[in-house]
Amino acid sequence: MTAERVMRRGNDSAVLRLSEAEAARIGGDASDPDDDERVMLNMGPAHPSTHGVLRLMLEMEGETVLRSKPVIGYLHTGMEKQGENLTYLQGCTNVTRMDYASPLFSELAFSLTTEKLLGVEVPERATWIRMLMCELNRISSHLLFLATNGIDLGAVSMMIYGWREREEVLRFFEKVTGLRMNHNYIRPGGVAADLHDGWQGDLSELLELIEPRLDEYEVLMTGQPIWRERLQGVGAINADEAIALSATGPLLRSTGYAWDLRRDEPYLAYDEVDFDVIVGTYGDCYDRYAIRINEIRESMRIVEQVIDRMPRGDYRMQDKKVTPPPRLRIDESMEALIHHFKIFTEGYQVPRGEAYTAVESPRGELGVYIVSDGTSTPYRMRVRPPSFINLQTLPHLMRGGLIADGVAIISSVDPILGEVDR
Repeated sequence: MTAERVMRRGNDSAVLRLSEAEAARIGGDASDPDDDERVMLNMGPAHPSTHGVLRLMLEMEGETVLRSKPVIGYLHTGMEKQGENLTYLQGCTNVTRMDYASPLFSELAFSLTTEKLLGVEVPERATWIRMLMCELNRISSHLLFLATNGIDLGAVSMMIYGWREREEVLRFFEKVTGLRMNHNYIRPGGVAADLHDGWQGDLSELLELIEPRLDEYEVLMTGQPIWRERLQGVGAINADEAIALSATGPLLRSTGYAWDLRRDEPYLAYDEVDFDVIVGTYGDCYDRYAIRINEIRESMRIVEQVIDRMPRGDYRMQDKKVTPPPRLRIDESMEALIHHFKIFTEGYQVPRGEAYTAVESPRGELGVYIVSDGTSTPYRMRVRPPSFINLQTLPHLMRGGLIADGVAIISSVDPILGEVDR
């Protein structure tokens, strides 16, 4: 069972709103070519506050942003087209590099779509391991947001604290997957390896470490008048506008619209665990910050339930067509050696068809659409990246604000440019 939890806050008088006269002046004069008071300013693509190689073309009047235009393409990698030249077995090594802050979600979406085309179901233990790892990845991603959001707004200490706690999550990932990032761990058919001995104790220590640190973050930022004044009323958007722009994730939920794929279109085993969908009220930068810090707590709730309820069994399908043989079998069986050789050189064929699967990543709805022509490589792969979609809201969010507010707004959207320029 899940519930919605609306964040309430005091000091509503601090919420800033443009007057009708100011809004009319900004809207009416923004396209006037005769006004020599306006200047064009390039912010990025090599600017620390654009969170990667994002360029913003800003039309300014003094320090007020009249219009803005995001310019992308500086990190183009062609991962969608590259995915059509890799086998389904190799696909996760490609998509894991799109959202490098939460790579496990890209691996999960790709694997679920492939499994839908294959018409197979993974073992129950593999499903719960996937859910465990994704929620830990949500925690690490939001910790990274808190770190960068803090330094963008002058809370330099938060940069150190956020990275410090994130490192502890990445250490657990390294124990399980062998890598801190870009894991290639969630694969069609299950996961690459089972959880190590003592994983429950490692996670319990991790949760005990993070929980009091979140309270310290609240003292450092949430309750501070300067922090609230920098964020409340800045970059506001309502639910209708967010839906019209196809925004998802914390950006949409900050408007009060409770949409979370884990609850509304359950996948994995999310319908078997308890958690709240955190929503805001005003749709501003403060709500987006507060949602993420509270979503860390909800992910911790889910992790605790997974620790108690992790089923026994296989961590991947025992299917010669989809998964490679156990490593020890390769030294004992010629059949296993041939199977290993063929699956890693030729891959496996996927029946003709098309499928789309979406998951709730830390930034919103992440979907993978694959068309299969019956071979071992996708005929077409298309990704619905939340960062790319959410960037559409920047011109709306920044209009009428100050250039300093623009830094806060970009940070609150939390874009990952590897996912944008896929």
